[in-house]
Amino acid sequence: MKRYTRWVGLFSVLLLLPQWAQAADIHWQPYGPAVFAKAKAENRLILLDMVAVWCHWCHVMEDKTYSDPAVANEINAHFVAVRVDHDARPDLAERYRNYAWPATIILRPDGGEVLRKAGYIPPERMMKLLHQAEQLPVLAPEPEQVADAAPSSGDPLSSTVRNMLIRNHLSLNDPVLGGLKLPQKFLVEGEVRWDMYLAAHGDKQAKKRAIAYLNAALKLIDPVFGGAYQYSTHGDWQHPHFEKIMSVQADYLRVYSQAYTQFGDDRYRQAIAAIAGYLNQFLSAPDGGFHPSQDADLVQGEKANTYFAKDRAARLAEGVPRVDPHQYTAQTAMAIEGLLDAYHATGDRQYFFRAMAGLDWVLRHRRLDDVGFKHDAKDVAGPYLIDNLYMARVYLALYRITQTPMWLTQAEQLGDWISTHFTRSEGGLFSAVPDGTPVLPVPQVDQNLQAAGFYLGLAQASRKRHYLETATNILAYLARPAVASARSSNAGILLYDAQRDALAKSLPKKTKDAPAS
Repeated sequence: MKRYTRWVGLFSVLLLLPQWAQAADIHWQPYGPAVFAKAKAENRLILLDMVAVWCHWCHVMEDKTYSDPAVANEINAHFVAVRVDHDARPDLAERYRNYAWPATIILRPDGGEVLRKAGYIPPERMMKLLHQAEQLPVLAPEPEQVADAAPSSGDPLSSTVRNMLIRNHLSLNDPVLGGLKLPQKFLVEGEVRWDMYLAAHGDKQAKKRAIAYLNAALKLIDPVFGGAYQYSTHGDWQHPHFEKIMSVQADYLRVYSQAYTQFGDDRYRQAIAAIAGYLNQFLSAPDGGFHPSQDADLVQGEKANTYFAKDRAARLAEGVPRVDPHQYTAQTAMAIEGLLDAYHATGDRQYFFRAMAGLDWVLRHRRLDDVGFKHDAKDVAGPYLIDNLYMARVYLALYRITQTPMWLTQAEQLGDWISTHFTRSEGGLFSAVPDGTPVLPVPQVDQNLQAAGFYLGLAQASRKRHYLETATNILAYLARPAVASARSSNAGILLYDAQRDALAKSLPKKTKDAPAS
């Protein structure tokens, strides 16, 4: 009886503990118009947690911060909590990409941002942020969101902006380790391709920079499984973060395919094979599509340095990091384009056949209408620029390789469709169409750079000047001082402006086949 009495007494004490001591699950909501309506009706702020399934610190934050009872109860009591997988919502991913993952954004019901934080936030600091949030003012828009005057005709790049971009590119060059002098080392396509362009036009110093960058970035290729890690910390190439995401694999395929063609170094051909082999073994779906990423951790939330230091047999004995089972149009199209570039550079037909299997999967499973494409099997928003842009680039790559008119026609039709759906009156392209929330889509630098390259290629292939004009309008947006200076270096703008200038001199002055407005 005494033992029973003691247990009853202990149970009573537990019931009387403060609410924060009792575990609680956060009531995560899906992102959409209903979230903003709920926040307005209940006079709450919105906590948006942007995560990536491959992200180590996202796992840590889930385990340490959002599982903390005090944090969970505070969020449930005073916020509308929203969690978004950044691969599933490319419009939000592009909007908040600069904050890194996990990204923590607190919004008002009208869509105004009051807080943006990048990376892991410990529980104690999260509690302080939550308590401070209601007293914070709405933040000013990011530079990419500033509505400038419409671009003028002619050269979109002023001498002032051009000189700034050149100066930034040269000052960030790392002559010792290769690449850019940044806390994180990674392959930046626009930077190395600008130096490759200059090298092709006789600039010996640019050739030296390009080769140093290319050789250094090889260190991020996994020597066991293949595939490229996303980046390295500590300002060197020796401390990789182990996630492998499709956009990085595609960048490596495109860049090293061009490098092998231009410089003939067999290490670049081997890099192509290492990336393509990884895609086949780890990111290929049985039905022909591709998966978007592989996790950084073998055990989520635990650093995997020891695992990735092992040989193949030892790794496989422990297992393999989780592969995201989703199949998105954008990431599949990135893989297809990269493999087509690899085939074009090496002549290895296995790359072409694998690319065509991926294309067949997209055409069978991701059609939105007769021209455009959706992102997933069932989208809650969209359409998104990224899916359609990379599919348009696939069509154009196929035309370059095969010279089959059908592929050029497809590229033109999808290029016109993109212009219709995503053109921004102030210049550039939006990342998506509005989704019914007060948070409107914004233009995003990388997508607009890739779009400028696509329309320049389309103008060259079709000999139609209105595609050159589309590219010029996109470049005019990118060349605005607020946009061009938003990053420490943005040499991709220089690359496409130089290509635009050369193409403008070779195309007919006027064409009569522009699509009706």
